[in-house]
Amino acid sequence: MIDFSLTDEQQAAARMVKEFAEREVYPTIKEYDRKQEMNPAVLPRMGELGILGINIPVRYGGQGFDYVTLGLVCEELERVDTTLRVVMSVHLGLNSLGVLQWGTEEQKRRFLTPQARGEKYAAFCLTEPGAGSDVASMLSTARRDGDDYIVNGEKMWISLATKAHHFLWFAKTDPQADPAHDGITAFMV
Repeated sequence: MIDFSLTDEQQAAARMVKEFAEREVYPTIKEYDRKQEMNPAVLPRMGELGILGINIPVRYGGQGFDYVTLGLVCEELERVDTTLRVVMSVHLGLNSLGVLQWGTEEQKRRFLTPQARGEKYAAFCLTEPGAGSDVASMLSTARRDGDDYIVNGEKMWISLATKAHHFLWFAKTDPQADPAHDGITAFMV
């Protein structure tokens, strides 16, 4: 028999996020929705509380919780403000977890640790005007220039674009690759 009970730690994390959202987000949500803005105090506060790195390992500045806890946290944020669940999906899910999975140790220290601590915010740049999310049809390119890359292209629908310090940007480094997705590289900008 599988036990689907939540641990005390999972419940405590969900409760902390619920209390934060009800106490610090809910009272101003209508005001900021009308302005089409995010309350500027929310992201720094989420960082202070460890929410932005909830399931990043402690050695990289996170809280070290599991994916069930991440789901509970997202549920509590979504209940009060869908924007904050999007923050978790983009900052944590698309960017930070990508760096955790595929980044080098130096990249993890340089980018992931400040993101997990909430000192830096992260975005994800994949969708393009002419290709949508059809990755193989992207037009963005990157070419090596000595030790650097020259990245050219246009992205759209970048959640957190006005807040982010780090952008995980996808571009073709080998336009002749077959299949096309083999010629795509992710860059931290």
